[in-house]
Amino acid sequence: MDEPRDLIIGNWTLKVRTPDGVGSHTVIFLIHGWTGDERSMWVFSSRMPRNSLLIAPRAPYFSKHPEFGGYSWVPERSEDFSSLDMFQPASHSFEELLSQLPDALPGEYNRFGMVGFSQGAAFSYTFAMHNSQRVDRLASLAGFLPSETNNLAPLASIPIFIAHGTEDETVPVSMARSARSSLEAAGVKVSYCESKTGHKLGANCSKQLGEFLRIG
Repeated sequence: MDEPRDLIIGNWTLKVRTPDGVGSHTVIFLIHGWTGDERSMWVFSSRMPRNSLLIAPRAPYFSKHPEFGGYSWVPERSEDFSSLDMFQPASHSFEELLSQLPDALPGEYNRFGMVGFSQGAAFSYTFAMHNSQRVDRLASLAGFLPSETNNLAPLASIPIFIAHGTEDETVPVSMARSARSSLEAAGVKVSYCESKTGHKLGANCSKQLGEFLRIG
């Protein structure tokens, strides 16, 4: 298995880890949160299936955070939690990236996994709602459903894992619990984990994440 390496495709900056062996591999996209970049999600790489092609894209917009900098999945971040419409431009751009990736990285891009943290989870939900036939499974880590999301039925075919810290002051755990209820009401199969931690992934949920991604 190769070490993660940097790659530029069009306007996208990526960090990728290619598994051993030749041929087309299953793909998992690692989607960072607000103020993150393509390096942020590699803390979770040890929980990823070793036979999968891991791709961590840098979000297309500057976060405009005066201290942390980094990048964002919405052009202008809301003072509250961003709405579904605000993630649409990045979602369309991501679709363009998907059309270019096969020429650079052999992989199974017809069906792939998405692991999103915080704002990256909201982006993952947005993309999956409009491209449910392409998302094999989705993990929301310390994340939230975009506001003004009215129809979750497209997600019913996608297994979803939600992990959240009960002490999270950035995205309250109540949002994860609400997302779980709304998704289950829409017929989504949800795996759920809480940890007594803040805005990060607890050890018990990290283990469950690995198990979720290795199923199927």
